[in-house]
This record gives sequence, C-alpha cells and structure tokens, in this order.
Amino acid sequence: MTTKKPEPTYITVEIYDQIYHLSGQDLARTRRLAARVDERMRAVAAAGRTADSLRVAVLAALNLADEVARAEEQLSKIEGQAGPQTEARANALSVHESAELKVRANNLRGLLDSVLEEEEQAG
Repeated sequence: MTTKKPEPTYITVEIYDQIYHLSGQDLARTRRLAARVDERMRAVAAAGRTADSLRVAVLAALNLADEVARAEEQLSKIEGQAGPQTEARANALSVHESAELKVRANNLRGLLDSVLEEEEQAG
C-alpha cells in the first residue's frame, strides 16, 4: 500500500535573489505574484543606480501600487457608466486616461529621480 504524500502548504520562491517560503490558498497564483514582484524589482534596479534592495523594493511597491490604483479607477469608471457608450464618449475617456497616465508616469519618474539623487549624495 502506497501512502500519498500530503500537498505542500507553502512554496519556495526567489525574489530579487532572496529565498522566501510563502503560503496561500492558491500556490500557483502566489508563485505568479512572486515572479511579478521579482520582475518589477529587477526592472526598477536596472533603471536606477541603486544596489540597496530596500530602496528597490519600495520603488517596486510604489510602482505596483500605482498600477493597482489605476486599475481600481478604471473599474470604478466602468461600473459608474450607465447604458451604451458612444464612440465620441469612448474617445474622450481614452484621451483623459492617457493624460492621467502621463501625469502618473511623470510623478513616478520624479520620485525615482529624487531617490537616485539621495543615493548619489549618500555615496
């Protein structure tokens, strides 16, 4: 009689060269989220000149938080719209969203620049 091994209750992932043991209800989803965080941290590190993993993590978290906020705003707009949308209204919304994205990108760029400036001053 063979005994079945119990399913693991956690997974081991690597995020920005650190090993973490994570648990959750959906381990595959947890793995995908960890990969996304790792990807974002590496992108932030590649764009900047900081080797400080804490700063990289904070900037990646801000980047992901902005992404979530934009998705929430878009969902709110969609839920708040009643009835069919005309093409002109859709285009106006698209132009408005594009302007918002540019403002957010500039804000994040400014934040990144200030962190990098602090890093340079710290030596």
